Amino acid sequence: MGKVYLVGAGPGDAELITVKGVRCIREADIILYDRLVNKELLNYARLDADLIYCGKLPGFHTMQQETINHFLVKHAKNGKTVTRLKGGDPFVFGRGGEEAEVLVKHQIEFEVVPGITSGIAVPAYAGIPVTHRDFSASFAIVTGHRKEGQDEVQKWKSLAKGIDTIAIYMGVKNLPYICESLIKYGKSKYTPAALIQWGSTAEQRTATGTLATIENVARQEGIENPSMIIIGEVVGLRDQISWFEKTLAKNEPSSIMISEAL
Repeated sequence: MGKVYLVGAGPGDAELITVKGVRCIREADIILYDRLVNKELLNYARLDADLIYCGKLPGFHTMQQETINHFLVKHAKNGKTVTRLKGGDPFVFGRGGEEAEVLVKHQIEFEVVPGITSGIAVPAYAGIPVTHRDFSASFAIVTGHRKEGQDEVQKWKSLAKGIDTIAIYMGVKNLPYICESLIKYGKSKYTPAALIQWGSTAEQRTATGTLATIENVARQEGIENPSMIIIGEVVGLRDQISWFEKTLAKNEPSSIMISEAL
């Protein structure tokens, strides 16, 4: 029996993977990797390792989750070391919990290797701290795939009234509904908001506005997924402490492949 590693690759910058994550890539016989994984990380794979692309586009699944689960089980039962490489963190909207359940069901040994999630790293790269003593004492990570319903009313009320900073994943398509819901349940329409596309990569770009204007800003700027939506007073700090995009503007290298010494 082999072993499976559920590994978080971080938000995009190749240097943000953990040392243990790199080791799992290097030792793997089989690597199943997602669309948002920085392909530079695959350079750490052995030359004889099998690389299997499992990427999913919004509205289109290159590989169904059931097929991914099948591959994890199949290769581990064949005695292989399998690394399941995911963007961000495997347990933050990465279906890592579902895959772990399948492995337990089949009595396959596994480890979870956490990764830096986009909800923290991407706003940091845009000059937006998710907490700040003067502006934010609470922080929530939520999915933008929300549908209207009775349960959703309570969720949006809680987010609007009780959370200072909201980081929303996969929400660009539902941005009108998100903004409308937060305003409806008590968030000021003047609350600062930011959209950060391809965060922590050389393609990063950020657009800002308020809950009342960010939908139009997104349309005018052509912001699409993958993007993080950040809502809260901390967005106002961006003009003061933005650093990464200034580095890009100077054409300075933003990422150096991790030393082979690792």
